[in-house]
Amino acid sequence: MTAEPVRLVLASASPRRLDLLARIGVTPEAVRPADVDESVPKGELPRVHAERLAREKALAVAALEPDALVLAADTVVAVGRRILPKVDDEATLRACMALLSGRRHRVLTGVALALPGGAVRSKLVETMIAIKRLSPQEIDFYAAHGEWRGKAGGYALQGYGEVYVRHIAGSFSNVVGLPLAETRLLLKSAGFPIG
Repeated sequence: MTAEPVRLVLASASPRRLDLLARIGVTPEAVRPADVDESVPKGELPRVHAERLAREKALAVAALEPDALVLAADTVVAVGRRILPKVDDEATLRACMALLSGRRHRVLTGVALALPGGAVRSKLVETMIAIKRLSPQEIDFYAAHGEWRGKAGGYALQGYGEVYVRHIAGSFSNVVGLPLAETRLLLKSAGFPIG
């Protein structure tokens, strides 16, 4: 008697995460975005926030898909202890870009994998990035492209935002939204067939 194949459900609406999973040969059987409160409780540190939200998202979808592996992630852009918002308007974008200009910041992604039976395995990945000092014209140029909408901290490293990066230390895919090396190891350790 052969074992049933393991179902993988992605608890995210992010097309970037689907694209990143495809790079390691993984296609989830289903995509079910998690409905969780993503607000930041007063005093919660960026590392704790990213990992907590990833776990909550995985558990929320696992309650609906109890026999599947449920993969979830949450990416946070942090300057010191401050968590930058997901940017939906140009005023917020400009405030974020002014804060990031000429500074180092961290991109943290919590990745969580809920297993059938209720256990959750998780990892937290941190990438350090230094952004060049931005002129008002450079911020105008970036704002005009619109790729910043819905992005944590307001920039996309895989797009126009890359031209402003002076230095990156750590996982590139983490900044895009899913650290591939760590995600692959989580899936493999749970018995998901992956090369």
